[in-house]
Amino acid sequence: MGMLDGKVAIITGAGRGLGRQEALAMAKEGCNLVINDLGAFHDGTGSEAKVADQVCEEVKKLGVKAVGNYDSVTDFNAAKGMIDQAVSEFGKLDILVNNAGILRDRMLFNMSEAEWDAIMAVHLKGTFNMTRHASAYFRQMGKEDPKLKNFGRVINTASDAGLLGNMGQANYGAAKAGIAAFTVIAAMELKKYANVNCLVPVARTRLTTDATPKMADVMSKTDEAGFDIFDPANVAPMVVFLSSDAAKKITGEVFRVVGDSVYVFQGWHSFNSISNNGKPFTPQLLAERVKSELMKGLPRKETLMDLIGGMIKM
Repeated sequence: MGMLDGKVAIITGAGRGLGRQEALAMAKEGCNLVINDLGAFHDGTGSEAKVADQVCEEVKKLGVKAVGNYDSVTDFNAAKGMIDQAVSEFGKLDILVNNAGILRDRMLFNMSEAEWDAIMAVHLKGTFNMTRHASAYFRQMGKEDPKLKNFGRVINTASDAGLLGNMGQANYGAAKAGIAAFTVIAAMELKKYANVNCLVPVARTRLTTDATPKMADVMSKTDEAGFDIFDPANVAPMVVFLSSDAAKKITGEVFRVVGDSVYVFQGWHSFNSISNNGKPFTPQLLAERVKSELMKGLPRKETLMDLIGGMIKM
């Protein structure tokens, strides 16, 4: 018996990389699937329906049902159509995995408006579009049958580029940090009907090799024992778990998955403070006390290269 037997999921961007591995892992656990993929290049241009169709055929061989969807998550009405398609094909929807993504890296001083807007549209708006319509469905079903409780599952995808920062990715990082914040708030609002969590994968995909050639060599490395740390298949089990009934009490969390490790993030939080005895600070007082008191003892900020270097001992 699989952890997801009889459940129905939509996975966006499921034609390649992380999304495909998530689809295969969920299918192995008995989940029926809507495989969404525009079939675009890593920068979001172009389209090819066979990308989603091929994954549909792969998961069907694992004994589940699957249908393809080739719409863009940037389209608000098409996103609603995906939820309707799942319900029409399978009679319900239990799980939404927001995985679709593109890259258009550029240093901020060279970035065009189109490069900013395209990233926001796919990542941040796309996550909103899909979650907005899925949440309305979960709420409707929950109100019709209170016994369902928080039966729905939403799993979003963020990135260390947003939570830690990465040069050349102001657009992508801002969108991914926004998705993490969106997750926390959506979890609060949907607590009666659905759990909402977020993954931060570190894996070998088109976005970390084709779109970022300098990472291709790093992402091909193994650890000292030969373990393929950056295989996207390593991320998929966490998606299965968060989609399952076993995760019914976990919501509003952000998890990083890389290799054989899972981390839980804690977001922005107060660390130090200074006060001025009931009086507003003056700029002069701040100049005296911010560096010497407020900033004293702050831990060194974690970086993506610290993480990756520690994994493969570069």
